[in-house]
Amino acid sequence: MLNELYPFLIQLPIGIRNPDDNNPVDFTKPFNVIVYIILLVEVIILYILWKKQKKDKN
Repeated sequence: MLNELYPFLIQLPIGIRNPDDNNPVDFTKPFNVIVYIILLVEVIILYILWKKQKKDKN
């Protein structure tokens, strides 16, 4: 029975974006540069500093 229902289970629902519809990130827009590069670097730096402080307390 499950073998008969399998083709229906793997279909994307109507109205949901298909993963193939995504566009590549455009780094000419300042918002994308801030979100994908600057914030990522800040999060990594803050994480390293937090771990260092936590290590110093112990």
